Amino acid sequence: MSNKSSVFTNLIWRLAERSGAQLVSFVVSLVLARLLDPELYGTIALVIVFTTILQVFVDSGLGNALIQKKDADNIDFSTVFYTNIVFCLVLYIIIFLSAPFIAAFFKDPQLIPLVRVLSLTVLISGVKNVQQAYVSRNMLFKKFFFSTLGGTIAAAVVGIVMAASGMGVWALVAQQIINLTIDTTILWFTVKWRPLKVFSFERLKTLYSFGWKLLVSALLDTLYNNVRQLIIGKLYTKTDLAFYNKGKQFPNIIVTNVNSSIDSVLLPAMSSEQDNSTHVKNMTRRAIKTSIYIMAPLMMGLAFTAPVIVKLLLTDKWLPCVPFLRIFCITYMFYPIHTANLNAIKALGHSEIFLKLEIIKKVIGLILMISTMWFGVMVMAYSLLLSSVISQIINSWPNRKLLNYSYIDQIKDIMPGMLLAVFMGACVGFIGYLKINTLIVLAIQIVVGILVYVGGSVILKLDSFNYLLGIIKPVIGRSFSKKTKKEA
Repeated sequence: MSNKSSVFTNLIWRLAERSGAQLVSFVVSLVLARLLDPELYGTIALVIVFTTILQVFVDSGLGNALIQKKDADNIDFSTVFYTNIVFCLVLYIIIFLSAPFIAAFFKDPQLIPLVRVLSLTVLISGVKNVQQAYVSRNMLFKKFFFSTLGGTIAAAVVGIVMAASGMGVWALVAQQIINLTIDTTILWFTVKWRPLKVFSFERLKTLYSFGWKLLVSALLDTLYNNVRQLIIGKLYTKTDLAFYNKGKQFPNIIVTNVNSSIDSVLLPAMSSEQDNSTHVKNMTRRAIKTSIYIMAPLMMGLAFTAPVIVKLLLTDKWLPCVPFLRIFCITYMFYPIHTANLNAIKALGHSEIFLKLEIIKKVIGLILMISTMWFGVMVMAYSLLLSSVISQIINSWPNRKLLNYSYIDQIKDIMPGMLLAVFMGACVGFIGYLKINTLIVLAIQIVVGILVYVGGSVILKLDSFNYLLGIIKPVIGRSFSKKTKKEA
């Protein structure tokens, strides 16, 4: 199988895995949002901030180092596995003992058991992390599909049953833990890798020399992205936090599907070509153009149909989340630019540049956040949007020299698709003013949006549209051919 076909096939499996999991999670979140009050979502959002920060120590650094290292073998994988287990145990003990202090800071005693139970996900992740790195390095993303979907479906059943039984916030906690536990179990049985009874401090030192910079970078990024929620939870109400988080959830579902799929496939693919900067540039450019072409209409469509979608799916009690939803749609639309540029830098082995970029971006972002946090949650959301635009420029700057691919060149590449997406969004937005059944309005908006975007792509002869069409046609042709042969 050619490199192009391999990357595309794995991307399809990764997209299928993320899409399936997110679809199930999304449906469950709709059911839970109808069963539970917004304040309960605000409570669990505070706890998830802390577990998300801890998760960085598990998911970043050494795992990425295993993927990037050219000659990583079973000794490397085993060494990281045992390191992760011990490290995650230490992390859990720390968060367990810190729970009373966290509860005292937010003046909410019920956070103590919630923090201690939900933090068990860190221990489970310690077992899963190296299996994930093995799958990514060997481009076996089909394995993720079954493990993720199994965990998500099992968690969905448990979460809905518990919420319907009146167990409140614990339904959300159980959903998180069950999901990760089943996911890890299935992955462990479907992936053949097992740790050897070996440990090498020399190998750990080598991996750590690359991985610690990515770990610090990811930690800065996670702290920065989640500190807003801590500030909102402290300065404002849990209901405000719930609306902020729910506004982020809708676009985040799409971003997680598209962007994380590209991220997980692109890094190992680029790393295999790290000695050829021309190939890395071509992959980066294609990733940016294609992913923005996919992401832009989804984000613009969601932004312009937001009131209809929220009213239909969540009921009127969640309408205050619409302004936040629109801000996050614009912010997330450009995430593929961040992902592609940063993956190119990582794949070429410049983790020191990666770390410097993160420090610069976070300093600027913190200045914007601190200067706006006193003026309301909405102003804080706008500061995140401004910070994201600045971060795009910063992330692309090194590749001006490393790949001869500047930010201006990147904007030129994505502009046609982006403008078409905005025009499509405006078209479906006007339909929202029709005084007819909400479900019918949404159906019309979706159909019109697809027709305008696809039709515009054909008329303008957009490169990304033709590229995707060129890849999809042979895949469909092969599938049809196999089906015909079986029937014969």
